[in-house]
Amino acid sequence: MRRLPRRVAKLLGLVIVVAMIAYTISLVVVLVTSLQDQREPVDAIVVLGAAQYNGRPSPVLRARLEHALSLYRDQLAPRIMVTGGVGRGDTTSEAEVSRRWLLAHRLPDSAVVALPRGRSSSVSMTDAAAWLRERGLSRVLLVSDPFHMARLRFEARRTELDALVSPTPSSPISDNPNLELRYLFWEGLKAPVAWVRSWSWLRGRDVF
Repeated sequence: MRRLPRRVAKLLGLVIVVAMIAYTISLVVVLVTSLQDQREPVDAIVVLGAAQYNGRPSPVLRARLEHALSLYRDQLAPRIMVTGGVGRGDTTSEAEVSRRWLLAHRLPDSAVVALPRGRSSSVSMTDAAAWLRERGLSRVLLVSDPFHMARLRFEARRTELDALVSPTPSSPISDNPNLELRYLFWEGLKAPVAWVRSWSWLRGRDVF
């Protein structure tokens, strides 16, 4: 019985060490992916939503839209898909605000697809995949902040999309090192969950 606490302490120490190693690996993956820009021709550019203020994109969302617009004008895709639902206290979805912004910048209506249901990256990616799959499409270029890219890639794998990443180079978050580090550290925790969800044998199961 006296040995039991020692064994528990050793086991607990081992769990902590393994968790720290896993988190470090996750953080490295998030950092490495945040530096990648894989722009090339795809079926669609998918923009992940962010806050909007009374019908206007927040600075973070506007930076994402500006980057997606630049990619579209470089003829990398025939359409831009904008995502994001209605936030608490709002009456307009992030997707609809993004759509209006793109149309105001002279994109044809046929080139903008709004998916207003998503309140999370997971739901937004699921909706984007469903829309594309109905049309026999699957290759996408994901646009969001750099810290977000690794988790989005895992979410895309879960939905069986062939996804490349192109982080926005002008996000206000990237201009604030302390804020960006905070997001990166949080993504180090979130990315492994998305990675596990992307395993093929877990698809269709309510694991998390």
